[in-house]
Amino acid sequence: MSIEAKKQIIDVGDGAAIPRKSDRGLFTAWRIAFFGAIGTISYLAYSKPDPYLEILKFVPDGIAVTFQVTLGAIVLAIVIGLITGLGRISKNRFFNGVASLYVEIIRGIPLLVQIFYIYYALGNIVKVPAILSAIIAMAVCYGAYMGEVVRAGIESIAKGQREAALSLGMNGRQAMIHVILPQAVKVILPPVGNEFIALLKDSSLVSIIAVADLLRRGREYASESFTYFETYTVIALIYLIITLFFSKIIGVMEERVSVNK
Repeated sequence: MSIEAKKQIIDVGDGAAIPRKSDRGLFTAWRIAFFGAIGTISYLAYSKPDPYLEILKFVPDGIAVTFQVTLGAIVLAIVIGLITGLGRISKNRFFNGVASLYVEIIRGIPLLVQIFYIYYALGNIVKVPAILSAIIAMAVCYGAYMGEVVRAGIESIAKGQREAALSLGMNGRQAMIHVILPQAVKVILPPVGNEFIALLKDSSLVSIIAVADLLRRGREYASESFTYFETYTVIALIYLIITLFFSKIIGVMEERVSVNK
């Protein structure tokens, strides 16, 4: 008697879990956490305007900087990841070797060290603004992870797809652009969404190089008012609301893509 194991996809990342309606437990937990965080921060601001409301008035520009760093880094990371992923599957030994070396080196160095290196170490050679250094460091770091996501997504497409495209008169490049990559996008969307959320949370590390993001602004307020508990409570709730909001958006996008498959 043969027993056939059922294949399961293990989806574990640094970001918030993506809520899907099919997973009722997680979807319910998401709603409790999201609306609970909004309700808590609203209650605190209403019941104790000083300091909670004052904190909320102080940090919006920090939220804008956080989004600026996150969006800039994720766009650049996707570009780097696409190039790296194609290099990882390339039959050219040079390009494959360079892409593989990049992935191994970058994934082996903590993100905070990379931020320090680009801002302080390379800053002795080329002066780069703090916010640009932060975007570059995070993009280089997450580009390595994106490269593996792209590689896995491309390799998940059946080889028959490429062979069919070649039989229709396409060359390898055309087959990749018009046949393979469009199908791979549907596969890599969930992990890219997870990387985006993880990057959003990791953007708090850039405050260490004086980038005035959400955490940095909170730290400035706390150091002036000595309301450390209240300030970091608000900061934590804001991060929670933002990450849960985007996890829901990514979940909706994923469901729509799966329906259109």
